[in-house]
Amino acid sequence: MVLKLHGFALSTCTRRVATVLHEYKIPFELVPVDPSKGEHKAAAYLEKQPFGQVPYIEDDGLTLFESRAICRYIVDKYRAPAGVSPLVPKDTKGKALFEQAASIEYSNFDPYASGAVREKVFKPMRGLPTDQSAYDFCVSTLSAKLDGYEAILGKQKYLAGDEITLADLFHIPYASMLAAAGCDLMTTKGPNVTRWFNELTARASWVAVKDGAKSFSSY
Repeated sequence: MVLKLHGFALSTCTRRVATVLHEYKIPFELVPVDPSKGEHKAAAYLEKQPFGQVPYIEDDGLTLFESRAICRYIVDKYRAPAGVSPLVPKDTKGKALFEQAASIEYSNFDPYASGAVREKVFKPMRGLPTDQSAYDFCVSTLSAKLDGYEAILGKQKYLAGDEITLADLFHIPYASMLAAAGCDLMTTKGPNVTRWFNELTARASWVAVKDGAKSFSSY
């Protein structure tokens, strides 16, 4: 049976998973979940995702939620197509560097990028007021964090080395929304961050989902 991705097509985490599915060229069915109608809080949905968040997947009898965990599962279960990076190194050193890079994204990027987007994009969409001080804190903190990115990316092509990994791809959804939140750090912070960001957002896998994830059967 084809893998089923339950989520809202435009959600950051749903598109994160869909990007990796496209990287590995894995057919999937998007099962739409409409948060505006409270579908993510329905009893049947909560049986699968007890936190009422998107997305979750169903694959070969497995139900799995949390987008980063899903992405790790995909690259562990499925074989990368010819000429495509496996996205998580198999050797001990490479895997350690990947986990380091993944931790960088989760601890030093996501809280501040997602916070800025929440204040300037998601809250207005829901008719809620923006907390300018919270936004300013997120942007200033992210700017400082990106100094570290600039240093790392000045020595190597990607966060874990010279091969792309999931750690790089994890950044794309929120990084790509920062401009809409009035933050231009991804293209002004430094040449290495800009080069890295532009390359990631030009990948065919992201181009396929940037305007919304959708089912696909084959390439």
